[in-house]
Amino acid sequence: MTSDMAFECLLVSRDPSVVCTVQKLLGNLSVKTNIYLSASKAAHHLSEGSTDLLVLDWEDDSADLLQTIKKSGTRQKPTIVAVSSGAYAVPGVHVLLRRPVTEASAGKSMKVAYSRMLYDYRRHTRYALMSSVRATDKNNRSFDITITDIGDGGVGFSSREEWAIGDSLSFHLLLPGANSPIHIEARIQWVRSYGAAGCEYLCIPPVDLNILHEWLRSKIQIKKPLVEI
Repeated sequence: MTSDMAFECLLVSRDPSVVCTVQKLLGNLSVKTNIYLSASKAAHHLSEGSTDLLVLDWEDDSADLLQTIKKSGTRQKPTIVAVSSGAYAVPGVHVLLRRPVTEASAGKSMKVAYSRMLYDYRRHTRYALMSSVRATDKNNRSFDITITDIGDGGVGFSSREEWAIGDSLSFHLLLPGANSPIHIEARIQWVRSYGAAGCEYLCIPPVDLNILHEWLRSKIQIKKPLVEI
């Protein structure tokens, strides 16, 4: 993601027709494109961790780049599009764009990739909060915790109590600007020695889930596409 909140693509191809077609379509999607002629030269840029989308014109060294991504420690990995003459799926690739590349076929593939990229962004992005709530564990014991961040994929909190991975808790949370609190049941996925913990959602009532999703959508500040998705 660039500083102006635009998605960032790494386009690896030495084929001018592929580069021109894909770059034009990504521009319409408000995606910034960095172009490299080979996977080996693109590896350093990829290690910087700002790439949201990788469009890879498949060559002999392409598999090595996919392995580098797979082994990287980053939680959110890029959406990957492979340009290939083969008719079969490529392991580790999310979208396959078959040759010959046309504006119509590439347009369809880029929109699929954009939708997946947007989903991943929403799922991993956390929005900072500082809300004190009363939480209840599975044994009906109550604790004071402070919600520190929330997103589509989970919620983070801090507490003076000791928690273990796998512990579950429930609480009501009033999101800033919302008219009513939402009820959340969550399970702890990780803990830190200084009292911080991260949770995944176990259950949110449908009405409350709609409130959460609407609130999260209102917080998204990505650059809007110039075309309809």
